[in-house]
Amino acid sequence: MVDFLENSVFFGVAISLLAYGAGTWLRKKTGLAVLNPLLVSVILVIAFLAVTKIDYQKYYAGAKYISYLLTPATVALAIPLYRQFELLKHNAAAILAGIISGAVTSMLCILAMALIFGFTHEEYVTFLPKSITTAIGMVVSEELGGYASITAAVIIITGIFGSIIGELVFKVFRITDPVARGVALGTSAHAIGTSKAMELGETEGAMSSLSIVICGLFTVVGAMIFANFI
Repeated sequence: MVDFLENSVFFGVAISLLAYGAGTWLRKKTGLAVLNPLLVSVILVIAFLAVTKIDYQKYYAGAKYISYLLTPATVALAIPLYRQFELLKHNAAAILAGIISGAVTSMLCILAMALIFGFTHEEYVTFLPKSITTAIGMVVSEELGGYASITAAVIIITGIFGSIIGELVFKVFRITDPVARGVALGTSAHAIGTSKAMELGETEGAMSSLSIVICGLFTVVGAMIFANFI
């Protein structure tokens, strides 16, 4: 049975979709934010591969096809943004200020952490692009001399964590404005945060998708400056 699964072309896709479906079901069933579907699916896939002793490369040979959907999915985020274009124009200055301040705060936190824990330059720049999309973050990390594979893991963890605690933060600080909520999720938790923003509302989703782009561009420039501090 294991040999059959290993040799199946779409084995990775099937396992990934089943694991994500299980995560989605658990989230709806329990209502617990900590049971983020992506987090649950990662844990289930790792557990399955460990138990069956299936090599990761054989799993990824099929699972990689899911990543081909990333580009059209990202482009599709322009649809809610277009629908909220008038709102965007009226709040352009506040939105831009929020995104830039969020990006700068993220890099300042990494700088502080690096100084406290004595990071090497390579370790420091590996963490700098933690709040932008994986595709951009890995390139930035590699260009600055960091470890791109670790950057990818850090970005995913950041997105999951931001998605999990997002609503709690909004409740604690009484943040009810949909524009502010969307900007916060997109700037701090990139695409994973945007999926959460879509659940909260169309305005939140639109602002979050815009934040991904602007935060990514600003972080590319900002990381080059911050990289010189250590």
